[in-house]
Amino acid sequence: MSTRTPKEVIETVNTIGAGKIAMSSGKKGSYPRFVLLTLLAGMYISFGGALSVILGFGFPEISSANPGLQKLLSGAAFPVGLILVVVLGAELFTGNNAFLMPQWMRKGCTTWDVVVNWTVVYFGNFLGALFFVYCLVYLTGLFSPEPYHSAIIKVAQAKVSLPWLTAFTRGIGANWCVCLAIWLALSAKSSGAKMFGCWLPVMAFVALGYEHSVANMFFIPAAMCEGAEIGVVQMVTANLVPVTLGNIIGGALFVGCVHTYLHLER
Repeated sequence: MSTRTPKEVIETVNTIGAGKIAMSSGKKGSYPRFVLLTLLAGMYISFGGALSVILGFGFPEISSANPGLQKLLSGAAFPVGLILVVVLGAELFTGNNAFLMPQWMRKGCTTWDVVVNWTVVYFGNFLGALFFVYCLVYLTGLFSPEPYHSAIIKVAQAKVSLPWLTAFTRGIGANWCVCLAIWLALSAKSSGAKMFGCWLPVMAFVALGYEHSVANMFFIPAAMCEGAEIGVVQMVTANLVPVTLGNIIGGALFVGCVHTYLHLER
Protein backbone atom coordinates (compact mmCIF):
# COMPACT_ATOMS: atom_id res chain seq x y z
CA MET A 1 0.00 0.00 0.00
CA SER A 2 1.11 3.58 -0.64
CA THR A 3 0.07 4.66 2.86
CA ARG A 4 0.22 3.10 6.29
CA THR A 5 -2.99 2.19 8.08
CA PRO A 6 -4.01 3.97 11.30
CA LYS A 7 -3.00 0.83 13.22
CA GLU A 8 0.44 0.85 11.60
CA VAL A 9 0.82 4.55 12.36
CA ILE A 10 0.02 4.19 16.07
CA GLU A 11 2.40 1.24 16.33
CA THR A 12 5.11 3.43 14.80
CA VAL A 13 4.24 6.22 17.23
CA ASN A 14 4.49 3.77 20.13
CA THR A 15 7.99 2.76 19.05
CA ILE A 16 9.08 6.37 18.50
CA GLY A 17 7.64 7.38 21.87
CA ALA A 18 9.64 4.67 23.64
CA GLY A 19 12.80 6.04 22.03
CA LYS A 20 11.95 9.58 23.08
CA ILE A 21 11.42 8.52 26.68
CA ALA A 22 14.72 6.64 26.64
CA MET A 23 16.55 9.70 25.28
CA SER A 24 15.11 12.16 27.80
CA SER A 25 15.87 9.78 30.66
CA GLY A 26 19.46 9.38 29.49
CA LYS A 27 19.08 5.68 28.74
CA LYS A 28 19.56 5.93 24.97
CA GLY A 29 22.23 7.94 23.21
CA SER A 30 23.90 11.03 24.57
CA TYR A 31 21.88 13.56 26.53
CA PRO A 32 23.59 16.51 24.77
CA ARG A 33 22.33 15.10 21.45
CA PHE A 34 18.79 15.07 22.83
CA VAL A 35 19.10 18.67 24.01
CA LEU A 36 20.43 19.75 20.62
CA LEU A 37 17.41 18.17 18.95
CA THR A 38 15.14 20.27 21.20
CA LEU A 39 17.01 23.45 20.24
CA LEU A 40 16.75 22.62 16.54
CA ALA A 41 12.99 22.17 16.74
CA GLY A 42 12.61 25.65 18.23
CA MET A 43 14.75 27.07 15.43
CA TYR A 44 12.84 25.20 12.72
CA ILE A 45 9.46 26.43 13.94
CA SER A 46 10.88 29.96 14.18
CA PHE A 47 12.06 29.69 10.59
CA GLY A 48 8.49 28.97 9.54
CA GLY A 49 7.24 31.82 11.72
CA ALA A 50 9.62 34.32 10.15
CA LEU A 51 8.65 33.23 6.66
CA SER A 52 4.96 33.51 7.52
CA VAL A 53 5.45 37.14 8.56
CA ILE A 54 7.45 38.05 5.46
CA LEU A 55 4.98 36.48 3.03
CA GLY A 56 1.76 37.08 4.94
CA PHE A 57 2.32 40.78 5.61
CA GLY A 58 4.38 41.66 2.54
CA PHE A 59 1.42 42.76 0.42
CA PRO A 60 -0.45 45.24 2.66
CA GLU A 61 -2.29 47.02 -0.16
CA ILE A 62 -3.71 43.77 -1.50
CA SER A 63 -4.38 42.03 1.81
CA SER A 64 -6.12 45.08 3.33
CA ALA A 65 -8.85 44.64 0.74
CA ASN A 66 -8.67 40.85 0.98
CA PRO A 67 -8.12 39.90 4.65
CA GLY A 68 -8.30 36.19 3.92
CA LEU A 69 -5.28 36.52 1.63
CA GLN A 70 -2.95 37.45 4.48
CA LYS A 71 -4.13 34.42 6.47
CA LEU A 72 -3.70 32.18 3.44
CA LEU A 73 -0.17 33.40 2.69
CA SER A 74 0.95 33.13 6.32
CA GLY A 75 -0.63 29.70 6.55
CA ALA A 76 1.03 28.52 3.37
CA ALA A 77 4.49 29.57 4.60
CA PHE A 78 4.46 28.52 8.24
CA PRO A 79 4.39 24.70 7.78
CA VAL A 80 7.99 24.67 6.55
CA GLY A 81 8.95 24.57 10.23
CA LEU A 82 7.06 21.37 10.98
CA ILE A 83 8.23 19.84 7.71
CA LEU A 84 11.83 20.36 8.85
CA VAL A 85 11.05 18.88 12.26
CA VAL A 86 9.38 15.76 10.85
CA VAL A 87 11.59 15.05 7.84
CA LEU A 88 14.96 15.92 9.40
CA GLY A 89 14.11 14.83 12.92
CA ALA A 90 13.92 17.08 15.99
CA GLU A 91 12.27 17.11 19.40
CA LEU A 92 9.17 19.33 19.35
CA PHE A 93 7.15 19.83 22.53
CA THR A 94 3.77 19.88 20.82
CA GLY A 95 4.52 16.74 18.84
CA ASN A 96 5.73 14.92 21.94
CA ASN A 97 2.42 15.70 23.63
CA ALA A 98 0.93 13.02 21.38
CA PHE A 99 3.96 10.78 20.80
CA LEU A 100 4.30 9.72 24.44
CA MET A 101 0.66 8.79 25.00
CA PRO A 102 0.76 5.19 23.68
CA GLN A 103 3.66 4.39 26.03
CA TRP A 104 1.95 6.11 28.96
CA MET A 105 -1.45 4.50 28.39
CA ARG A 106 0.14 1.04 28.13
CA LYS A 107 2.28 1.73 31.22
CA GLY A 108 5.48 1.61 29.24
CA CYS A 109 6.54 4.76 31.07
CA THR A 110 5.54 6.69 34.15
CA THR A 111 3.82 10.06 34.41
CA TRP A 112 7.10 11.43 35.70
CA ASP A 113 8.89 10.24 32.53
CA VAL A 114 6.35 12.18 30.46
CA VAL A 115 6.69 15.32 32.59
CA VAL A 116 10.49 15.23 32.38
CA ASN A 117 10.44 14.81 28.61
CA TRP A 118 7.90 17.56 28.03
CA THR A 119 9.72 19.96 30.38
CA VAL A 120 13.16 19.51 28.84
CA VAL A 121 11.80 19.69 25.30
CA TYR A 122 9.66 22.75 26.10
CA PHE A 123 12.53 24.82 27.45
CA GLY A 124 14.89 23.54 24.76
CA ASN A 125 12.40 24.68 22.11
CA PHE A 126 12.16 28.05 23.87
CA LEU A 127 15.93 28.53 23.87
CA GLY A 128 16.14 27.55 20.21
CA ALA A 129 13.42 30.05 19.33
CA LEU A 130 15.14 32.83 21.31
CA PHE A 131 18.43 32.08 19.56
CA PHE A 132 16.72 32.37 16.18
CA VAL A 133 14.98 35.62 17.19
CA TYR A 134 18.16 37.29 18.35
CA CYS A 135 20.67 36.02 15.78
CA LEU A 136 18.58 35.63 12.64
CA VAL A 137 15.87 38.25 13.10
CA TYR A 138 17.03 41.02 15.43
CA LEU A 139 20.71 41.16 14.42
CA THR A 140 19.84 40.84 10.73
CA GLY A 141 17.16 43.54 10.91
CA LEU A 142 14.69 41.20 9.25
CA PHE A 143 11.61 42.88 10.70
CA SER A 144 13.01 46.40 10.96
CA PRO A 145 11.49 47.71 7.69
CA GLU A 146 7.81 48.35 7.27
CA PRO A 147 5.36 46.70 6.96
CA TYR A 148 7.05 43.92 8.95
CA HIS A 149 7.94 46.07 11.96
CA SER A 150 4.34 47.09 12.58
CA ALA A 151 2.99 43.68 11.60
CA ILE A 152 4.99 41.62 14.11
CA ILE A 153 4.13 44.05 16.93
CA LYS A 154 0.44 43.88 16.02
CA VAL A 155 0.52 40.08 15.90
CA ALA A 156 2.18 39.77 19.31
CA GLN A 157 -0.05 42.34 20.99
CA ALA A 158 -3.11 40.51 19.71
CA LYS A 159 -1.77 37.26 21.16
CA VAL A 160 -1.20 38.61 24.67
CA SER A 161 -4.56 40.44 24.60
CA LEU A 162 -6.62 37.30 24.10
CA PRO A 163 -8.92 36.29 26.98
CA TRP A 164 -7.37 33.41 28.91
CA LEU A 165 -10.05 30.92 27.91
CA THR A 166 -9.83 31.97 24.27
CA ALA A 167 -6.07 31.43 24.23
CA PHE A 168 -6.56 28.06 25.91
CA THR A 169 -9.15 26.80 23.42
CA ARG A 170 -7.16 28.12 20.46
CA GLY A 171 -4.23 26.16 21.84
CA ILE A 172 -6.32 22.99 21.70
CA GLY A 173 -7.17 23.64 18.06
CA ALA A 174 -3.59 24.36 17.06
CA ASN A 175 -2.03 21.21 18.45
CA TRP A 176 -4.89 19.03 17.31
CA CYS A 177 -3.97 20.18 13.80
CA VAL A 178 -0.22 19.87 14.34
CA CYS A 179 -0.40 16.32 15.69
CA LEU A 180 -2.83 15.28 12.97
CA ALA A 181 -0.29 16.65 10.50
CA ILE A 182 2.41 14.47 12.08
CA TRP A 183 0.07 11.46 11.91
CA LEU A 184 -0.53 12.11 8.20
CA ALA A 185 3.21 12.40 7.61
CA LEU A 186 3.80 9.08 9.40
CA SER A 187 1.15 7.44 7.24
CA ALA A 188 3.04 8.45 4.10
CA LYS A 189 5.96 6.54 2.63
CA SER A 190 7.41 9.14 0.23
CA SER A 191 9.09 12.38 1.25
CA GLY A 192 6.74 14.43 -0.93
CA ALA A 193 3.67 12.90 0.69
CA LYS A 194 5.14 13.47 4.15
CA MET A 195 5.66 17.14 3.37
CA PHE A 196 2.13 17.56 2.06
CA GLY A 197 0.75 15.72 5.09
CA CYS A 198 2.56 18.21 7.33
CA TRP A 199 1.54 21.19 5.25
CA LEU A 200 -2.24 20.92 4.99
CA PRO A 201 -3.39 20.77 8.67
CA VAL A 202 -0.74 23.27 9.79
CA MET A 203 -1.74 25.71 7.07
CA ALA A 204 -5.31 25.31 8.33
CA PHE A 205 -4.49 26.10 11.97
CA VAL A 206 -2.53 29.23 11.03
CA ALA A 207 -5.25 30.48 8.69
CA LEU A 208 -7.88 29.80 11.38
CA GLY A 209 -5.94 31.80 13.97
CA TYR A 210 -5.23 29.03 16.49
CA GLU A 211 -2.37 29.37 18.98
CA HIS A 212 0.82 27.30 19.06
CA SER A 213 3.07 27.67 22.10
CA VAL A 214 6.40 27.06 20.33
CA ALA A 215 5.45 29.42 17.50
CA ASN A 216 4.58 32.07 20.09
CA MET A 217 8.02 31.60 21.63
CA PHE A 218 9.16 33.15 18.35
CA PHE A 219 6.44 35.69 17.53
CA ILE A 220 6.22 37.44 20.91
CA PRO A 221 9.98 37.79 21.64
CA ALA A 222 10.50 38.95 18.03
CA ALA A 223 7.93 41.70 18.62
CA MET A 224 9.56 42.61 21.94
CA CYS A 225 12.86 43.06 20.11
CA GLU A 226 11.05 45.45 17.74
CA GLY A 227 9.83 47.56 20.64
CA ALA A 228 6.45 46.01 21.47
CA GLU A 229 5.29 47.05 24.94
CA ILE A 230 5.02 43.49 26.21
CA GLY A 231 6.70 42.27 29.37
CA VAL A 232 8.06 38.81 30.05
CA VAL A 233 5.46 38.15 32.74
CA GLN A 234 2.67 39.23 30.41
CA MET A 235 3.98 36.97 27.65
CA VAL A 236 4.09 33.98 29.98
CA THR A 237 0.87 34.43 31.95
CA ALA A 238 -1.38 35.89 29.25
CA ASN A 239 -0.31 33.64 26.40
CA LEU A 240 2.21 30.87 26.93
CA VAL A 241 0.54 29.32 29.98
CA PRO A 242 -3.01 28.99 28.55
CA VAL A 243 -1.77 28.13 25.06
CA THR A 244 0.61 25.47 26.39
CA LEU A 245 -2.15 23.84 28.45
CA GLY A 246 -4.42 23.89 25.42
CA ASN A 247 -1.67 22.40 23.25
CA ILE A 248 -1.25 19.53 25.72
CA ILE A 249 -4.95 18.70 25.56
CA GLY A 250 -5.12 19.06 21.79
CA GLY A 251 -2.12 16.80 21.23
CA ALA A 252 -2.15 14.35 24.13
CA LEU A 253 -5.91 13.81 24.49
CA PHE A 254 -7.40 14.57 21.08
CA VAL A 255 -4.72 12.72 19.09
CA GLY A 256 -2.41 10.58 21.23
CA CYS A 257 -4.97 9.09 23.62
CA VAL A 258 -7.81 8.85 21.11
CA HIS A 259 -5.76 7.08 18.44
CA THR A 260 -4.12 4.78 20.99
CA TYR A 261 -7.56 3.75 22.24
CA LEU A 262 -8.94 3.28 18.74
CA HIS A 263 -6.08 1.55 16.96
CA LEU A 264 -3.48 0.10 19.34
CA GLU A 265 -4.21 -3.39 20.63
CA ARG A 266 -4.58 -3.45 24.39
